[in-house]
Amino acid sequence: MTTMTTGRALLFVALGLLSSVHEVPAQGYPVKPVRIIVTVAPGGGNDFVARHAGQKLSERLGQQFIVDNRPGGAGTIGTTLVAKSAPDGYTLLLGFVGSLAMTPHVEKVGYDPLRDFIGISLLASSYHLLAVHPSLPVRSVKQFVALARARPGELNYASASAWGPTHLIPELFGSVTGISVVPIHYRGSALAAVGVLSGEAHAIFAGVTSLTPHVRSKRLVALAVTSPERSPAAPELPTFRELGYPRVEAPSWYSIVAPAATPRDVVNRLHDELAKVSTMPDYREQLERQGLEPQSSTPDQFGAFLQSEHDKWGRVINALRTRDTSSR
Repeated sequence: MTTMTTGRALLFVALGLLSSVHEVPAQGYPVKPVRIIVTVAPGGGNDFVARHAGQKLSERLGQQFIVDNRPGGAGTIGTTLVAKSAPDGYTLLLGFVGSLAMTPHVEKVGYDPLRDFIGISLLASSYHLLAVHPSLPVRSVKQFVALARARPGELNYASASAWGPTHLIPELFGSVTGISVVPIHYRGSALAAVGVLSGEAHAIFAGVTSLTPHVRSKRLVALAVTSPERSPAAPELPTFRELGYPRVEAPSWYSIVAPAATPRDVVNRLHDELAKVSTMPDYREQLERQGLEPQSSTPDQFGAFLQSEHDKWGRVINALRTRDTSSR
């Protein structure tokens, strides 16, 4: 064998080995623990969903799926970390509506939510209810809208943080109904709830399960829910869709996504397992107990869903910024 022939043979062997190394994650995945990055501190809906989904994946795939909490920057720190991680299926993101569909319209972030990730599956959604302090003379959405129109800029609502769901869902409601209600921003959900319970704020959009106890104790009056169908936690409440406001359908959703170049068969393997997990009665019961609706989607379905959510919240945020600029 000539030196040139030998060199070519060695080159083909090396290329073959490199190809095999690249294919290993797809063929034998997972062969080591997998991290699920959660962009908030332990506790709360994001962390809860990630831990329960991760536990089920660990049981089914024989490797640990470890939750790694990376809070900060309104979720952008952990999201950026995953966007820049090796696309090998061993670093995943618990994707949330805030960091993937809202924050990128508010500030410059280190990722493109539509190009830097591939969705594996939706996991769950939670919905909000509109509640008011009993001193406000309204007992329906129709009455609330009429009062806000009669007193433009006088009514307010409690927000857990600027540019998050509890801020932007009321703004979506305002844009659909043509009313102007002023936000009072608090430092977190607990203080926002205290704000409306004390009467400092007139109204709040917050999780159904978090507000239902206050509604049942008559410390708040609930008007409607943002879910497509009536909530099992409060079946007596109408949806905004029922009341003629179908565009006020606003879930806080949770998903699993991976870096965009992750091999498709790794993505499909994870999706197939999560689809099976989503049908397990014990898993569904755990989520439903927390007011979460278990969900599943294909990667392509999630891509279309993320695009629609990204566009929807972009319109709300851009309109809000235009309004704020013109009022100065």
